[in-house]
Amino acid sequence: MYKYERIIYWSEEDNAFIVEVPELAGCMADGATVEEAIANSEVIIQEWIEVTRERGLEVPEPKGRLMYA
Repeated sequence: MYKYERIIYWSEEDNAFIVEVPELAGCMADGATVEEAIANSEVIIQEWIEVTRERGLEVPEPKGRLMYA
């Protein structure tokens, strides 16, 4: 499991739980349950990291809990 902070909330508009990963710009996942959304976020984080590396960009190290969000 990746150690990036995740923010989980319910979205009425999407009728799903949303997981945002603030340390990875634009990295989000969703799911019908909290567990599914978290599992999907693992896949999306991995893909985000792969694409970022393919582009020759730096992947930020997880910082843990952020002071803003």
